[in-house]
Amino acid sequence: MTNGRVNPAHELAHQGITGLGNVYYNGLEPALIEAAVQRGEGKLGLGGAFLVSTGQFTGRSPKDKHVVRTASVENTIWWENNAAQSPEGFERLYQDMLAHMQGRDYFVQDLYAGADPLHRLDVRVVTELAWHGLFIRHLLRRPAAAELDSFVPEWTIINCPSFKADPVRHNCRSETIITMNFDRKLILIANTAYAGENKKSVFTLLNYLLPEKGVMPMHCSANHAIGNPVDTAVFFGLSGTGKTTLSASPDRTLIGDDEHGWSDRGTFNFEGGCYAKTINLNPEAEPEIYRTTHTFGTVVENMVFDPETLVLDFDDDSLTANTRCAYPLEQISNASATGLGGHPKNIVMLTCDAFGVLPPIARLTPAQAMYHFLSGFTSKVAGTERGVTEPTPTFSTCFGAPFMPRRPEVYGKLLQQKIAKQGATCWLVNTGWTGGAYGTGKRMPIKATRALLSAALDGSLGQGEFRRDPNFGFEVPVAVPGVDADLLNPRTTWADQAAYDAQAAKLVSMFADNFAQYVPFIDEDVKAAAIG
Repeated sequence: MTNGRVNPAHELAHQGITGLGNVYYNGLEPALIEAAVQRGEGKLGLGGAFLVSTGQFTGRSPKDKHVVRTASVENTIWWENNAAQSPEGFERLYQDMLAHMQGRDYFVQDLYAGADPLHRLDVRVVTELAWHGLFIRHLLRRPAAAELDSFVPEWTIINCPSFKADPVRHNCRSETIITMNFDRKLILIANTAYAGENKKSVFTLLNYLLPEKGVMPMHCSANHAIGNPVDTAVFFGLSGTGKTTLSASPDRTLIGDDEHGWSDRGTFNFEGGCYAKTINLNPEAEPEIYRTTHTFGTVVENMVFDPETLVLDFDDDSLTANTRCAYPLEQISNASATGLGGHPKNIVMLTCDAFGVLPPIARLTPAQAMYHFLSGFTSKVAGTERGVTEPTPTFSTCFGAPFMPRRPEVYGKLLQQKIAKQGATCWLVNTGWTGGAYGTGKRMPIKATRALLSAALDGSLGQGEFRRDPNFGFEVPVAVPGVDADLLNPRTTWADQAAYDAQAAKLVSMFADNFAQYVPFIDEDVKAAAIG
């Protein structure tokens, strides 16, 4: 039934979920917004957007993510990166959550994760908040109405923000928990209303399941030339590096902004929507994303707005710097209708360098690409995770360590094999600082980044002159039409070039120290590409 009440014993009982109040299955956007407003979860904004605050948690809680330690995954989970929970602790948590849920209303969405039918995952998401149902309906892929009659979930997510875990009883780290049980095919989320935990739980799950099928899961955005899916580009990067902004180019077709797979058939989007940062959003630089913040059904998260006029303040970070909007892909005029692309012709690794050392673009050899992929150097931007208040330099392997259940080398070798087979060209793009480190320099001009990327993707950049960077060994273009030549040589943008040299030496040393952990697991060509 769509938009209506269903006896909770009808479909959830087989999972042991009984005794609930009203359960609303696969509600459409108007019904979910109406329910959210009636329940006081947020406010209807201009154009029909839904304005909501996530309360205490305005970003992900990576330290509260767990995997249940069972025999089936004991030898394949990267335990140094994934906190273990005992099966007994999980079972107590599950039963205690079910007891807490008794008599309460819930919202169910049956959705697909993956645009390629051969590799998609059928997921049921059970949420306490109506707007969480709206959010995940945007971010995953919506089955056709006729497909819902035969939908059988492979995995189930239960999200209950009003429930607090007990660290001792439930064998977890705090009252907040996001935990995954591969034997039970269940994900439980408690004590956080931050909606991003829903989508990133699915991404983490796919990051475990797909490599076994020879599919490379990627924390990246993707687009292709208009009318030519063969000319596909992917953009790796952590939150805040520009994945959404740079992939939403008006002269290319958007496949997706955050999560994709690379199979023997090509590239496919995991999601059906976008989750874009809105802090300092500029309507001239990013008109399509800006427009979505005033469009019916868009979820606008943690943005300050005038209580009378409902006008959004894009520059106010008093709630969080991690203000966001979630909307379905069809709200972007040049989005792909299929979510499918060809094999990547260009692979772009986005980094936000808070040291102000890296050039705006560099061409990588396949071995250098593996080095930078495993290194995953960037800066966590303010608000993306709890406790991050300013850009913080970090190494997040595979440009997505928080979502990697397997060891990094699994993803690195899989990507290396696909690059070798398909002959992709690899680039490193710095969207961080130039002319000095954070606090002294300035952010890389987005117009320059767009011009460099356009030249890289249309092939003209590769035909120009390059110089070898003395610190990192990669190739840097000497001149690009429309781009200040000084910008291409970051040392010349610093007033004190000796200070640049010292900063570069510091960063090279950080790279070398971080990469030492991977040396026992990698091939000789990647070792040879290592710096420091």
